[in-house]
Amino acid sequence: MPDKPFDLKVGYVSFRNPIALAPMGGMTDSKFANQYASDAGLVILGGYNLDPGTQEAASKMLARGREEFISENPLRLIEEEIGAVKSGAVIGINVRSTSIGPLIEAATAIKNMGAILELDAHCRQEEMTDTGAGQALLNDIPRLTEWISKIRGTGVVLSVKIRGNVVEDIMLVKAIERAGADILHLDAMKAGQGADLKLIKEIRDSTRMFLICNNSVTGTEDAKEMFSRGADMVSVARGVLEDPGLISSLVRDISAVQRDMGWYNAPKHVCRGEGDLRGLTFCCLPVKSCPVHSNIKKLGLTPQQFADIKMDFAKGTMLEYGDSTCFGSLVWCCKISKPCFLRDGVLETLGLSDAEYMRLKKELGDYIIEQARKSSSGPKN
Repeated sequence: MPDKPFDLKVGYVSFRNPIALAPMGGMTDSKFANQYASDAGLVILGGYNLDPGTQEAASKMLARGREEFISENPLRLIEEEIGAVKSGAVIGINVRSTSIGPLIEAATAIKNMGAILELDAHCRQEEMTDTGAGQALLNDIPRLTEWISKIRGTGVVLSVKIRGNVVEDIMLVKAIERAGADILHLDAMKAGQGADLKLIKEIRDSTRMFLICNNSVTGTEDAKEMFSRGADMVSVARGVLEDPGLISSLVRDISAVQRDMGWYNAPKHVCRGEGDLRGLTFCCLPVKSCPVHSNIKKLGLTPQQFADIKMDFAKGTMLEYGDSTCFGSLVWCCKISKPCFLRDGVLETLGLSDAEYMRLKKELGDYIIEQARKSSSGPKN
């Protein structure tokens, strides 16, 4: 296993692990990050209010007891805060504005410091949404996508933070991706139910953007549930106030999964109805009635095309072997966490570790989706 177990890159940034500190207005600054997120792969500071409209809204929020960042020179504050983070994590800056100009200015400065800009389309406080900022952007997709396109024009790595179950999510996500965003930061909120895992799966199947998921993560099992539905990264916020060691424990546990299994966010099997499209890598030959058929249909593939894609990938790899398995090749075998003496016997004979097998399965999962996109218009949602 390499010294750096994760290979997580977006544009000019590389994350050392898939755990992030999420922004909380008036709380998540450099001091907070240094105290609670020294081990994180990404710390997102903010949200910072860039223009008079959002500054005034923040002042009203402060007056009724909410915490907010207010500065006469927000860009100088942002630059100082980036320089004050000592952990070595990638830094993201969550920002709000009522117009595009301050966002372009901030994006240029943030890019020059090697950080990420995160556009806040998430804040639902009435004072902020009344200005057209925050969550109000979700109800004005033309303006949102125009801003995304212009911000990306600066070359900055761009994340867009949204709240789920506010508008039609798949339409929104596809619009954000077409506009050029690099990262989608999803608060998978479902009122009264905690994290909406079904929504995470549906969004994973609809986009190839780097996906950060957030909501109600208080321990490793919560994170694993998000990872198994397609999250590339999981972010935590108020959970660190209750457990100051939360991020460190998440990093430790998920790093152990990556070392032992080779694929920290491996999907669930699609036959359980919970796995995203990457889970097709674990599917049997499609010769009987099962959910594999509905899932390959989402990719615009016939059963024969799906079989051909898997067998084409297997050629020249260890997945080509396995005469004694159910369908004569490891390419049709299941997730390593599911007991199978036939598969395990082949792995032992080949000298292929669990982690090496799963890394090949990850490559296969990506290959299936990429080949489907090349031959069709992509997933049918």
